[in-house]
Amino acid sequence: MTKREEYEQKTEKLLIPIMEANGFELVDVEYVKEAGNWYLRAYIDKPGGITVDDCEVVNRELGDLLDRDDFIDESYILEVSSPGLGRPLKKERDFIRSKGEEVEIRTYRMVDRQKEFRGVLKAWDKDTVTIEYEDGQEQVFERDNIALIRLAFDF
Repeated sequence: MTKREEYEQKTEKLLIPIMEANGFELVDVEYVKEAGNWYLRAYIDKPGGITVDDCEVVNRELGDLLDRDDFIDESYILEVSSPGLGRPLKKERDFIRSKGEEVEIRTYRMVDRQKEFRGVLKAWDKDTVTIEYEDGQEQVFERDNIALIRLAFDF
């Protein structure tokens, strides 16, 4: 297990009681380096959407626990936010929640001379994801070739 994975898992464990106490859902935790800074990000959600106040509550409680446990070696910036539009589908519950919704898929390698696809999420398993196009045609993608799958959004 990498240090990054270890930090994410430990942070998730700290977040679970906070999520349960507030009726929130933990969507994802990531520990990433961007522009020379480390970020520890928690993405949370609830029916009807997350507010700034919700994020502040979780940030304060999580921050206190992280200060107490102090398991992250580097200095980092803690961010708590909603997953927002175009949230990536990563976990099984993301797929369950998004079944029947329009998704965008970006592939690593060309499929039918393109790398970007958009359709309704129909089915998935550990190896594949199936979407349906407006014309009723379905397409199956190998999970190994999916760089990104997220909810589609229109502006």
